Amino acid sequence: MSTPADRQSRRRFLKIAAISAAAAPIAAALLPRTSFAEDLPHLDGSVPAAQALKYTEDASSASGNPKHQEGASCSSCNFFQGKAGDAYGPCQLFPGHSVHAKGWCESYAKKA
Repeated sequence: MSTPADRQSRRRFLKIAAISAAAAPIAAALLPRTSFAEDLPHLDGSVPAAQALKYTEDASSASGNPKHQEGASCSSCNFFQGKAGDAYGPCQLFPGHSVHAKGWCESYAKKA
């Protein structure tokens, strides 16, 4: 046999569960959504990390850099997270920015 305290506890649990179920869709709509590459600002030379890694949007302009290899670009880099054919995509080295697929930086690491 249940005591009045047990019944009170069950009622409270059911009320909280009902309120939570009703609030979940509202909370999901109000919470910030995940950023997509097209939402990210394009990386430019004013970002300190880009300056430190000598990022350029055109890999052919990096040919004077001794670390640059012919054919190396962001689209073939291990850190590039964009899909094949994307003009811009996120990069693990520059969080919060998207890099040009034809770009290059000194931390280039060829995809395996």
